[in-house]
Amino acid sequence: MGWMADETGLERNAANHVPLTPLSHLRRAALLAPERTALVDRARRWTYAEHLARVTRLASALAARGVAPGDVVATILPNVAPQVEATWAVPAAGAVLNAINTRLDADTVAYILSHGGAKVVLVDAAQLGMAEEALALMDGPMPLLVEVPDEAAGFPASGRHMTYEALVAEGDPGFEWIMPQDEWESLALNYTSGTTGRPKGVVYHHRGAYLATMGNLISWRMQLYPVYLTIVPLFHCNGWTHPWMVPLLLGTTVCCRDITARAIYGAIADEGVTHFGGAPIVLNAIINAKPDDRRAFDHVVEVFTAGAPPPAATLKAFEPLGFNVTQVYGLTEVYGPATDCTWKPEWDALPTNERAEIKARTGVVMPMMEAITVHGENDAEVPRDAATTGEIVMRGNATMKGYYKNPEATAEAFKGGWFRSGDIAFLHGDGYIKITDRAKDIIISGGENVSSVEIEDRLMHHPAVLLCAVVAKPDKTWGEVPCAFVEVKEGQQVAEEDLIAFCRERLAGFKTPKRVVFEELPKTSTGKIQKFALRAKAKAL
Repeated sequence: MGWMADETGLERNAANHVPLTPLSHLRRAALLAPERTALVDRARRWTYAEHLARVTRLASALAARGVAPGDVVATILPNVAPQVEATWAVPAAGAVLNAINTRLDADTVAYILSHGGAKVVLVDAAQLGMAEEALALMDGPMPLLVEVPDEAAGFPASGRHMTYEALVAEGDPGFEWIMPQDEWESLALNYTSGTTGRPKGVVYHHRGAYLATMGNLISWRMQLYPVYLTIVPLFHCNGWTHPWMVPLLLGTTVCCRDITARAIYGAIADEGVTHFGGAPIVLNAIINAKPDDRRAFDHVVEVFTAGAPPPAATLKAFEPLGFNVTQVYGLTEVYGPATDCTWKPEWDALPTNERAEIKARTGVVMPMMEAITVHGENDAEVPRDAATTGEIVMRGNATMKGYYKNPEATAEAFKGGWFRSGDIAFLHGDGYIKITDRAKDIIISGGENVSSVEIEDRLMHHPAVLLCAVVAKPDKTWGEVPCAFVEVKEGQQVAEEDLIAFCRERLAGFKTPKRVVFEELPKTSTGKIQKFALRAKAKAL
């Protein structure tokens, strides 16, 4: 199909076909703009020439230490310069990057290091005790542990292990990068959160990451020389592939080790940050920042938000502070964001409330994906009636190769030629998706499906509510009823019966929470609320 009658001499060759890889972005940036600032980490700054040299040294040092193409190199690092350097250097050595969540326990880290077969692990000094415990729990070959001190954060070297700078110093700045011969070669290994068992290892390929960098910049309407702040953890979908994207536009990556409103405002004011991504909890922190933590700035900052559907009330309060929000949605299995709520000019004139409601939609397929829709029964698209729910399914180039050493789970995820997300949504008349819940988060009360997201959206309109999460609480009469867990804003007071009455005015009776519990919500390192922990609490009430 699609071949001309005579294609003699029209084969692929070195001139017309090069495997796609995000590694090419940094090499090009260093060639075009060696003097521009590539990376900032608090008081330290590196130009593209310096950044390339350090990345090359690290890649060389890893290769000299026995890391061969296809081997795994793990990191347990926050958003600091060594993690950004490793994001480039590990694949430049032909190896596969396994960035591990810094909040995991030693047992889970031991499992990931064993399952992935890491040869080397770079560990932040603050995580050293946990990492040493993990290594002690491992069976089989143990990785070389390299300690990454952070004097600025109060974590000096322990003296028990080789340090990161000593490893970099071993490297050769003239080392020839080991570029992929096939763009389907593995680039990264990212483990899912594993809330229902052992985490699964999601394998990324060079082609998918390259196309994700292209798709993200289009969705974000990015231009040359952005200044990107690393709010999204660099261990989470490799920072949604954004560190690989920034050099494509000769931009600057600004590291943010401690995600606080003060740090974010400071980076915007001092470094001129133009873009960052973050969960709605980050938006809330900025909205509710103390006056002393705020800084003035004179440009609009573009924000991708994901991790949970942002309540319209949050968007309404956030944007007037100097931000423009685009909701994106995705999963580890699709390199982070895969849909965006593409804005239409005709929506500009709508009242603030209506604009916020539209911005709270999940959105439409991003450019690097082929198709994303909602399937109901018989794998058919649900009607576009803003009511009928089904499962979000997707296919395209920025979909994982599969789950590492788990062909059964891979086959299940790709059943029918689509990646099955496990997320429940409906379609608006214009094809925009609106997520209603994870399949496991739907509350079934008296036979009626209740969306926890809808209740949370209403609760967030209450002036005293800082954060909330709604889960199912077992009930003898109805099977399940909604139970709300709420964090109250500092200096505010509200009673359980007040919030229940507030919801009853805005929701059907069966959707109204029957209990409200006031406490700090358990969160993952990416700011997602851990509903599995709240479900356990609700069950015990």
